Amino acid sequence: MQRNIAIYGKGGIGKSTVASHLAVYWGLKGYRVALIGCDPKRDTTLLLTGNRRVKTVLQALKNNEAVEQCFEKGYADVLCSEIGGPEPGVGCAGRGLLLAFELIDRLGVIRDAEIVIYDVPGDVVCGGFVVPMKRGSEVYVVTSGEYLSLYAANNICNGTKNAGAKFGGIILNSKFDLDFESRIVEEFAKAVGTKIIGVIPYLRKLKECEIAGKTIFQLQENSKEAEIFQNVAERILKNEPSTKISGLEDEDLIAIFEKFYPSSSFSQTQNSQKE
Repeated sequence: MQRNIAIYGKGGIGKSTVASHLAVYWGLKGYRVALIGCDPKRDTTLLLTGNRRVKTVLQALKNNEAVEQCFEKGYADVLCSEIGGPEPGVGCAGRGLLLAFELIDRLGVIRDAEIVIYDVPGDVVCGGFVVPMKRGSEVYVVTSGEYLSLYAANNICNGTKNAGAKFGGIILNSKFDLDFESRIVEEFAKAVGTKIIGVIPYLRKLKECEIAGKTIFQLQENSKEAEIFQNVAERILKNEPSTKISGLEDEDLIAIFEKFYPSSSFSQTQNSQKE
């Protein structure tokens, strides 16, 4: 039975890095894996292709070309594909996702995969970006302990609930202080009815990976950094997702942060930023 895993989160939070490392680890373990980038930036598969961008599904559709050529084997035999998106300011990326997935299903190009990973932008307002949730996927949210990152994570929790999808948990990708961020994210996870499924501290090695177009498993397979992603991947394999997830009201999310920043006028600051 195919297992579908959708990785969501705020832009720039590390979704693609997490998704690509999960894909490579499972590929090296012998699973048939497909990694599908759903972000118009089409950068999900770069670490598996040596920073070479694959032709996108929407490019092929636009040029009346065979979509099958948009699915290429990357490192660890992972089947790599990018949906792509319209030119900036032209068209709807979400609508493009809908069309692309309809075609992918019709062609059956990922039918044989045991694990399909979707790397999805954190905007779940547009119906197109909810499509991976509705493909029998279990949703995992990558976040840091920063307010805007958890604000996006909270919206994704609401989107998951509205879509009736399964929620697997939260992956903490630390940006500044692992211990402090862990306490904030644990508080958030408890409030929305889920758990932290994985923790990734700040890893300088990931910058080297970006430049080299390789995952940590390629650069240093037996390193402590590789073990971190291995642990996250193994926990996901053993995890049992739940549909019992519910995002917070804005004031309840702010209240969590006020516990950790008691001397600041946190709520006033965030409200002024939104305005």
